[in-house]
Amino acid sequence: MIGSKLTAYFMAQGHHVAAITRSSLTSQPQVSVIAWDPELNYIEIEKLEGFDVIIHLAGADIAHRWSPEYKKKIIDSRVHSTRLLCDILQKLSSRPKLLICASAVGFYGNHAPQDFLDESSPRGTGFLADVCHQWEEGTKPLLHAGIRVVCMRLGVVLSKYGGALAKMRLPFQLGLGGRLGSGLQMMSWVALDEIPFVVEHLIKNKLISGAVNVVSTKAVTNARFTEILGQVLHRPTLFSVPEGAVRFLFGEMGQDLLLEGAHVMPRRLMESGYRFRIPELIDALEKALE
Repeated sequence: MIGSKLTAYFMAQGHHVAAITRSSLTSQPQVSVIAWDPELNYIEIEKLEGFDVIIHLAGADIAHRWSPEYKKKIIDSRVHSTRLLCDILQKLSSRPKLLICASAVGFYGNHAPQDFLDESSPRGTGFLADVCHQWEEGTKPLLHAGIRVVCMRLGVVLSKYGGALAKMRLPFQLGLGGRLGSGLQMMSWVALDEIPFVVEHLIKNKLISGAVNVVSTKAVTNARFTEILGQVLHRPTLFSVPEGAVRFLFGEMGQDLLLEGAHVMPRRLMESGYRFRIPELIDALEKALE
């Protein structure tokens, strides 16, 4: 979802874009392909030579019931693939200047709405916080190779093509949408259409490195998100899902992903002069669902 949006944006500006993918085909035929299979420790090394920027977005879907086996898949798809990519990048004769690696605001764990968190805040507790920590740690070898690294701690990415909003759309359209549990848990979000501008900003601002929160400045509670989504779709939001039902239906994933959250602020983006194109949730949802 994010990769396709970035590809279209940078190609429209005349950049050469290649996709690092398991498949020999992409949804954009004009994009060249670099084959890899992290499970087999395989990548077409020679095709990575000469690129200025590598953007690493791989990772298994976390919106899936977490069995022990699936937890391992979540970790391996992020941590192992990151370590493999970083190991290869160090060996290139023409190295990239920058690696942008996805991460998530799950790094901070669960916090009360009144707790404002930024990049200086400590790692939280729980499975998602541990995954994000290991994910980011996998990029550390590049620091010794002189390659700048930025870890984008993404919030909930709003798009009708995937992620949380795509899963929520049908129930809300049927008038079955409602808050989850107390509805007080914070949702730190970002519009999909915002991300190419953020990435371009990170590429151009060479003093930015390390963790960067990629979220709007206006996080909301789940209850407020529910109200605004119902407003955009012109549907009532009278229902609510009790916490016990969420845990029964989705297990640990439901607790960590749906009933918990954090009020995360994009301090480093703001301090570096970035100005959000889509700062308001209602505008982001209307754009995403048009």
